[in-house]
Amino acid sequence: METTLLYVIAALGVSIVVNILLKKLGVSQIIGYILTGTIIVYAFDLRDISSSHTLEMVGEFGIVFLMFTIGLEISLAKMGTMKKEIFGNGLMQVSFTALLVYLIAYYGFSLPLQTSLIIALSFSLSSTAVVLSYLKSSKEIYRPYGQISTGILVFQDIAVIPILILIGFMTSEANESLYIIISNTLFSVLLVLVLLFIVGKKMMTWLLHFSASSEVEELFMGSVLFIVISASLLAHYMGFTYSLGAFIAGMIIAETKYHHKVESDIAPFKDILLGTFFVVVGMKIDVMVFIDNIFFIVGAFVGVAILKSLTIYGLLRMTSSHRRSLKAALALSQVGEFSFVIFALASMGGLIEDELAQLLVLIVIFSMMVTPFFISKIGIFVEYISGKQDVVEDMSALSARKNHVIIAGYGVVGKFVTSFLDDLGASYVIIDNSHKHVMQAINDGHEAYLGDASKNSILDAIHVDTASSVIVTLDNPEKKRLICEAITNHTKNVNLIVKVISLEEKNSLKDLNIAVMVDGKVEVARVLVERMSSCHFKLKY
Repeated sequence: METTLLYVIAALGVSIVVNILLKKLGVSQIIGYILTGTIIVYAFDLRDISSSHTLEMVGEFGIVFLMFTIGLEISLAKMGTMKKEIFGNGLMQVSFTALLVYLIAYYGFSLPLQTSLIIALSFSLSSTAVVLSYLKSSKEIYRPYGQISTGILVFQDIAVIPILILIGFMTSEANESLYIIISNTLFSVLLVLVLLFIVGKKMMTWLLHFSASSEVEELFMGSVLFIVISASLLAHYMGFTYSLGAFIAGMIIAETKYHHKVESDIAPFKDILLGTFFVVVGMKIDVMVFIDNIFFIVGAFVGVAILKSLTIYGLLRMTSSHRRSLKAALALSQVGEFSFVIFALASMGGLIEDELAQLLVLIVIFSMMVTPFFISKIGIFVEYISGKQDVVEDMSALSARKNHVIIAGYGVVGKFVTSFLDDLGASYVIIDNSHKHVMQAINDGHEAYLGDASKNSILDAIHVDTASSVIVTLDNPEKKRLICEAITNHTKNVNLIVKVISLEEKNSLKDLNIAVMVDGKVEVARVLVERMSSCHFKLKY
């Protein structure tokens, strides 16, 4: 026990020192955690426990909590709007990338069929941990290319399930027929969805309601942890990944009013466990094997990155712009962490040689180490290649802004609002989550920024605390409520004016501190009566 505590304290101390140094150099903290794992292994000669199943499970829960927070961003309604990104782009990306890698491995390197298939499926996956961590921290997850990348990553996590089933079928221990395996899997999928979306949704909502009403933060936090871990264990018990259960739980909570509180409360646990995951990754590095095969590892990574980038770009270019396609392709060019699981199972099942499996693991680790260095430079690279700047997202110009009007949404109503504010000579800024709308506003000569007004970081950036008013012009009721909740929770000193389209929507927003709710139908009726009275007056006299 004392020895274990020594290792934990040493890892904590090393990670702090390393990350402080790397932070000053502008290097991602992911690299610091990976280096910490490698340093600890060699400092205390822990190479025998670096492949510990318990240690890997602890690290895997970093991915679990990351996927839970991603689920909070993607409700069922939003997943319906992201069908193309998830099931269209995602399916094509995994299928075509796997096919190309398989052909190269089988015909180019003369590897066995089963080995080539496993490598192809593994290399078709990208790193959820690295890419989504960057997209969330940089707020680029709300940009079009970030949404495309997120959709593909979600599909990749779903695709892990049939990949693991296929490996189980190919191993010598798989005595059941493929029909029985698929039937059992489909039954398990149906059971998990029923338990989580029907039974689980009611239980989650009830538990969050009563723990929140108790006004004891520890009870609410405990309820959230219970929900995440229970959903993860249920999914794993039914034969799926832990992270899939957590992702579904996040999607369910995303449709409740506790969405923002859960997201802020769970963040420290997610960050700590995600750091642990990368420490475990660093512990898997065999420095001598890496040095002896460095040219092969680097060459394989470069080849895979180029192949994946070209494939993803070509597929996305059919439906998206050049810039979005190129950014998403470069962001997803690395090999993902789920490849560790695939290579481990394949090695244990005798489907791939141990030495080759170790080299492949090192390629994955090198890929995850290099990615944080270049993923933050993708925007600069694409701007250099394209020869033009993307929509401006730097909000530093708002640092001294006071008594300004914030317009949330630049649709039809938003355009009329800017016109009337121009007549009044009022100072205003536009915030919209649509890249298209922001570009339209900028082209119309307005000051506009790309961002999600339901996020506290965006509200801080546009200085909602010092604004005179916020006018919400969106049509989507769910998004409108999220924005209003975020603003009323963020500040009590701003006049919030919201457009509503029905009495039901107006009643649903009554619990929020909204200064004025403008019902479009009521206002039209009022104007019609006023015009009728004016005409009647003129005719009479």
